[in-house]
Amino acid sequence: MTKATLPFDAPWRVCVAPMMDWTDRHCRYFHRLLSPRARLYTEMVTSAALVRGGQLRLLEHSQQEHPVALQLGGSDAQELARAALLGAQAGYDEINLNVGCPSDRVQSGRFGACLMLEPALVGQCVRAMREAVRAGGHVVPVTVKCRIGVDDQDAYADLQRFVEAMLEAGVEVLVVHARKAWLQGLSPKENREIPPLDYDRVYRLKQEFAGLTVVINGGITTVEQVREHLRSVDGVMLGRAAYHDPYLLAEIEASLHGGVPPGRETVLAHLRPYVEAELARGTALKHITRHLLGLYQGQPGARAFRRVLSEGAHRPGAGWALLESALDPVRAAA
Repeated sequence: MTKATLPFDAPWRVCVAPMMDWTDRHCRYFHRLLSPRARLYTEMVTSAALVRGGQLRLLEHSQQEHPVALQLGGSDAQELARAALLGAQAGYDEINLNVGCPSDRVQSGRFGACLMLEPALVGQCVRAMREAVRAGGHVVPVTVKCRIGVDDQDAYADLQRFVEAMLEAGVEVLVVHARKAWLQGLSPKENREIPPLDYDRVYRLKQEFAGLTVVINGGITTVEQVREHLRSVDGVMLGRAAYHDPYLLAEIEASLHGGVPPGRETVLAHLRPYVEAELARGTALKHITRHLLGLYQGQPGARAFRRVLSEGAHRPGAGWALLESALDPVRAAA
């Protein structure tokens, strides 16, 4: 197997996947406290929402989130180009094109995983995005997140042709979910679980396209798996494991870079100023605490911690005192 070629502290070494309805700005701020170096991604934002809908609020993020990438969905090259420029102007460190989501809603808009069947169109979109960003005076990479195949088009040669088209368009970083997508018959959840993982196919890509930065995604849930993958590819992207057990990010950070991960309660203490500032601007506590429910996953008192937050965060006037109450059973069980 080929050793990863990026330096030890490379930008894509550890990433947290874009996840619809989950990786909003509150989630990303929390994850940044757990992992100073991980690369964070927004939820997918459609180019139409930004360009035609004018929903620039979707670009909101804090300076503390960096490095942070904006993921876009779409298939109109000029519309994606305008959206990419808006993202670069907003200060994102990367613009990522979604060519991996298999949901019906995404397919109906002719973007996501179905675009793997049209590599020439994806290449056209990438070129337009790169040109728009450069013309705007921004040095921001345009990257692609894809699957290893779609429906019956799942031979390695098909993936190889897709990658060659991406390279021709100027892509230097490719995030590959190591499952193929079934566009019909499986839900998005089933598409994350039923098609078998094929890590070797992603490793082979890195061997064949050594100059391409390859980030592997799919089914990665432990520190040991992260370290093993990094023997063969440049980076690892974690999805639901990082969300449901967010402290895993701190453990990965400590494993790769040395040191001791911060205590969970210390992380919450560092989050407090952010929570109080958001409450002051009118954000409901529930929008923040929903991302914290897994912080004590596997620890004594975890169930009570989740229950207190789940039952109390939606109530009018809920504030930091609720988090202190949620910590009481954890402290008692320690």
